[in-house]
Amino acid sequence: MTGIISCIIAGAAMSVQGVMNTRLSEKIGLWESNAFVQGTAFAASLIIALIFGRGGAGTLRDTNRLYLLGGLVGVVITVTVMLGMGKTSPAVAVSVILIAQLFTAALIDAFGIMGTEKTPFLWNKYIGLALMTGGVLLFKLKP
Repeated sequence: MTGIISCIIAGAAMSVQGVMNTRLSEKIGLWESNAFVQGTAFAASLIIALIFGRGGAGTLRDTNRLYLLGGLVGVVITVTVMLGMGKTSPAVAVSVILIAQLFTAALIDAFGIMGTEKTPFLWNKYIGLALMTGGVLLFKLKP
């Protein structure tokens, strides 16, 4: 599977999951739904790792401790997506999330954070962010 196809699937899955999680949270509560979502993700990941994994979990002690916080960031992502979609609409929430993702990723690239190769944040990226922001504002306009 190519990187672009993986990204398309990830984007579509994130949008679908965001709506599913938001609807679940309306029924059982925000933190209860987050616990259920994270718990089922853990169980599925554990089973898949046992079947298809490389057996590299033993090298966790040799990993940068910062990278071990990814699961906690996952909790923040799941909860804030549910809150955002619950207070706006899925399209607006995902649009704002995409802008925030792009801006953050551009900063990570520009400063070479967490071992990424430095990529300058040039004028075209500022224009792209401005156009995306303008698109979200247009999206929110009531006819």
